[in-house]
Amino acid sequence: MQTSGARSAGIVAGLVAALAFATSGPVVKPLLAAGWSPGAAIVVRLAIGAVLLAGPAVWSLRGRWTALRTDWATVVGLGILGVAGASTLYFFAVERLPVAVALLVEYTGPLLLLLWGWVRTGRTPARATLVGAALATGGLVLVLDVTGTLQLDPLGLAFAFGAAIGNAGYFALTARPITLPPVSLAGAAMLVGALVVGTLAAVGLLPVEAPDVRVDLLGAQVHWAVPLLVVGAVPTAFAYGVSAVSVRLLGERLASFLALSEVLLAVLLAWVLLGEQPLLVQGLGALLVVAGVALVRTGADRDVRRGAAPPPAVAVLPPEPAPERAAEPV
Repeated sequence: MQTSGARSAGIVAGLVAALAFATSGPVVKPLLAAGWSPGAAIVVRLAIGAVLLAGPAVWSLRGRWTALRTDWATVVGLGILGVAGASTLYFFAVERLPVAVALLVEYTGPLLLLLWGWVRTGRTPARATLVGAALATGGLVLVLDVTGTLQLDPLGLAFAFGAAIGNAGYFALTARPITLPPVSLAGAAMLVGALVVGTLAAVGLLPVEAPDVRVDLLGAQVHWAVPLLVVGAVPTAFAYGVSAVSVRLLGERLASFLALSEVLLAVLLAWVLLGEQPLLVQGLGALLVVAGVALVRTGADRDVRRGAAPPPAVAVLPPEPAPERAAEPV
């Protein structure tokens, strides 16, 4: 049974991870504007993330290397689907679609999880879950301000939908109650993801352009390595590590909808860092998203009790070894 303290810790960790993920756009956008291709940025981002997560991942294992062999399928699936697939397909999508549309399609991932759980269990989600999902999705449409004439390229939509599947896969695989600690899972999956995108770049399937340029970041001209180090450290290594803990505590359903707060925080960061002031309709959308997530939180508990959703795996830290008993005197 999950305690209220574990639930609160998971929500805090999820919001911290969302804030870290939200820094990606405002930081990497000037780099892309300076001539770097999305493929080059992804390769370097995941490589830096894998290096930075290696130490915490090894420490979290505490010598239990057999866990990697036991849970290798989850690690590989998460690395391919949730790390490499989601990020790469999203960048392919934004090359053909407006960013808002690509984001909106990618963030249908929680809805895909909800529908998959409905089909898999044959149990209708709680009314609070369904209403909350509708409110959160409607709020997301307002936050992203998807208005005006849109050029909806079919291939771009296919890429965005693939990113949504990767988004759903990330939460479903991370939430599994496996023996591998969440930070170790994130680190191992990050390494797999980095190897996958590196291979795609090496064979030419992922275009890579990385000119030696200086980038305008927060009003200062900096070397291109600065934004990449920030992106590799904050919205990659740190965000994935903290997010893995949150997902394991909250379960796939609540964690996936809580992750929608990343979009709200990205809008706020773009306002602070890039001067892109949000509209009033976006503020209304933010309120709808928050209300929707709150309802999903209520419905998630009922869904778990009814078997309509998998329970959260609350064992975040590996068990401590049992102390050795002193020999009894003869």
